[in-house]
Amino acid sequence: MKSVGVAPSIKEVRMFDHPAPSISQDRQIKVRTLDVGICGTDREICTFVYGAPPSGSNYLVLGHEALGQVTEIGAGVTRFKVGDLVVPSVRRPCTDAICIPCAQDRQDFCSTWKFTERGINQYHGYMTESFVDHEKYFTFVPPELRDVAVLVEPLTVAEKGLAQVWKTQQRLPWGKSSEVDAPRGQGLNAVVLGAGPVGILGAMALKVNGFKTFVYSRSRKPNFKADLVESIGAEYISSEEMSADQLAAHVGSIDLIYEAVGVPGITFDVLRVLGINGVYVMTGIPAPKAPIPVAASEIMRNVVLKNQAVVGTVNADGDAFASAIRDLGTFHKQWPEPLRRLITGRHKPENYQELLLGKAVGIKNVISFE
Repeated sequence: MKSVGVAPSIKEVRMFDHPAPSISQDRQIKVRTLDVGICGTDREICTFVYGAPPSGSNYLVLGHEALGQVTEIGAGVTRFKVGDLVVPSVRRPCTDAICIPCAQDRQDFCSTWKFTERGINQYHGYMTESFVDHEKYFTFVPPELRDVAVLVEPLTVAEKGLAQVWKTQQRLPWGKSSEVDAPRGQGLNAVVLGAGPVGILGAMALKVNGFKTFVYSRSRKPNFKADLVESIGAEYISSEEMSADQLAAHVGSIDLIYEAVGVPGITFDVLRVLGINGVYVMTGIPAPKAPIPVAASEIMRNVVLKNQAVVGTVNADGDAFASAIRDLGTFHKQWPEPLRRLITGRHKPENYQELLLGKAVGIKNVISFE
C-alpha cells in the first residue's frame, strides 16, 4: 500500500510501497486511514534533524495526527466495532522494568526515554492507507465530528497542559470566582503565544474553561488567523505592535501563559511578565540554535518572589484524548465555522512534497486517503 515517509540515511522524502498490516493479537484493531494532519514535527523530520525508522527498516512512515475507521477487530476487542471512527495516540511505552509511568500506561511521562512514537521515533506512522495497533491506543470519535476529528491530537497538547495547570495550581487558592459551578478559569487571564493550530486550539480550550483569553502572535492585523481568533471571543494582539511589557499592562495580571510558538526569544521575553501566582506552560520544541541572551535575573526573581510555576508538557495520555474529543464537541457546537476554518485544505497523498517540503501555508493542512 502507498505511504509517505523519509529515508534518513539518504536524506530522501518520498512515497514508499509499504506492507499492508494484519491483526496478529486478539486485542488489536485494523484501521483504514481517512485523514492525516501535517504539523511542524513532520516538516522538521523532513529536514532530518531527528526522526528514526524502526529497527530493520531504512525508512520511517510519517504522520502522527490521524483519523481512521475500524475495518477489522481481534477476537478480544471490547471497546470498538467495525465502522467506528477512531483517533490513535502517538507514544508507545518502553519495556524497561524500572519505568513506573510506562508500566501504568503513562508513557507520556516515560522516565527512561526509551519510548517509541508512531511517525516520529522507531515506529511507523499513519501516513499510509491502513494500520494496526492495540485497542487501548485508540479513542472513539462521534460521527458528527468526522470532518474535524483530525484536530484531536494537536488539541491533546492543550488538554494535557491544562491538566498539569490544574494539578500545579492546587498548591494555592487560585480561582477568582465565587459563583457555584463556574468554569475553573473564570476571572483569570490567559495569554496564548502563537496562532498556529496548537495555539488556536489552546485558545478555544481556555475559552471554554472560562479564561479571558488573549492570543499574542507576530503578524499584524488584519489577517485570517486574527479574524479566526476573534471570532471565538479571544483578543488577538500582534507582537510587532505591542511589547511584552505593554501586553502585561493591557491584560492586567497574567495568570496563565500557554506557549505554542517554539521560539525561545519571545518565550522567555513573555515569561518575564507572568503575573503573581501565575503558571507558564511550555509546549514548543525549538530547533537547536545558538544561545540567546535572556533576562535571567529578572525571571528568577519573579519565579521565587511571585510564587510562579513553569511546566513543560509533551505528548498525551488517554485522558487527554478523551478530553480533546469532549472539548472538540463543545467547540463544534459553539464555533462550528471557526473550527472548520482551522483545516486549511485536504490534499491527495501524491501532493506530499508541497505540504512537507514547500512553504508552510494556512493553519492545518491534511492528507486525505479517502
